[in-house]
Amino acid sequence: MLNPQWLRTFVMLSREGTFTRAAECLDLTQAAVSQHVQRLEAQLGPLLIRRPRRVELTPAGDALLIYCAELLAADQRLHQRLSAKDDEHGEISLISPGSIGLALYPHILDWQQVYPGLSVRHRFAPDSEVLSAVLENRFELGLVTLRPDDRRLRVSLFAEEPLELVAPAGAGVNDWSDLERLGFMDHPDGQAMAGRLLSRYFPDAPGVGSLSVSGYTNQITLILESVARGIGFTVIPRYARLAFARPEAIQVIESGARVVDTLWLLHRAEWALSARAERLLEHLRQNIL
Repeated sequence: MLNPQWLRTFVMLSREGTFTRAAECLDLTQAAVSQHVQRLEAQLGPLLIRRPRRVELTPAGDALLIYCAELLAADQRLHQRLSAKDDEHGEISLISPGSIGLALYPHILDWQQVYPGLSVRHRFAPDSEVLSAVLENRFELGLVTLRPDDRRLRVSLFAEEPLELVAPAGAGVNDWSDLERLGFMDHPDGQAMAGRLLSRYFPDAPGVGSLSVSGYTNQITLILESVARGIGFTVIPRYARLAFARPEAIQVIESGARVVDTLWLLHRAEWALSARAERLLEHLRQNIL
């Protein structure tokens, strides 16, 4: 373990450029600054090139400076996590599928404008990645569509989200032949979602696998752009459709049959949620549900 005081001295020296200025900033003697650097170099090798006007970092010195920055960031994260009762400062981390993420993000930004001391780290990911991220404590909150059975997790109902058949505005979609004519705009969950919904809408049809594929994208924000331009139809969760910027260019094809996904909220069961996470969830539920 490297001495924290030596590291602080090294960071200040790299910032100020001379032993004299570093010593003044740290309220140390120049000899003490030199001694700290020498002790680091005894363990790590040459860290500085001593120039007449300013020191220059060696590659090892650059690596040590990055290490010091990582230590500082880790220290800040630790203090944020230990300040769980503070609901107006610190970090909240949320990982969710893309569709619900598109719907949540504007409300998260609204909330951060009210509480500028809060930082929200939000990642879009499939169910499997959400589950592992929460279990490994890389994210405090997670949303999934399949309810997990793991004693380490506390699971609660967050929202319901219907699947929707979306076609270009003005396109006539009355039977299976109309879908064949349009072609299917596929995405990572497209075949599974379309299979579930279309089997309800058209129970006697041969299935989504028989349809021609008009395109594919893994960017959830771009799926409906293709549909809006008349390049096929798709099946997508409602929140993704609601987030689309040009609703006038698409239409939802309704039917009596519905397929609804349940969104489950996850967090580790062994410890309570931070007050700031509880407050964010309350805000999101009021605006999403």
